[in-house]
Amino acid sequence: MPLVSDIAEAVKNELNSQSFSMPFTAARGYLPSFELPEMKDLHVTVVPNGITMAALGRDRAQYDCKVDVAVQKKLEDAGNAEVDALMALVEEIAEHFNRKRLLGVQEAAWVRTENAPIYSQEHLSELRQFTSVVTLAYRVAK
Repeated sequence: MPLVSDIAEAVKNELNSQSFSMPFTAARGYLPSFELPEMKDLHVTVVPNGITMAALGRDRAQYDCKVDVAVQKKLEDAGNAEVDALMALVEEIAEHFNRKRLLGVQEAAWVRTENAPIYSQEHLSELRQFTSVVTLAYRVAK
């Protein structure tokens, strides 16, 4: 499997081995897109995002791999309480990976976590759906 897919798989496995404030089963995929009726359930999808390669020496390279963790759910009432709960879950996920090594890809070192924008205003206003993406960056030297 490609390196970025190995990292995405390890992130998915890590998410599924933990307990968060809202229960979910994360899936690894390449397109976090679902039919609107399916969105009544909380979806957490781990998607490879990109790789940046740079020289690390004469015969070594540094690979910065990014994976996205998409959190999506159709809102029942679009009130603050429901959105706040989903935002708290996103924050929990982001904080969970802070400085964390991944089982299965021990050589991958955490570099940073991004969550910007913190949710999709377009999805919220047009679909009444909460969508947030946490981007995790891991570095591997080889």
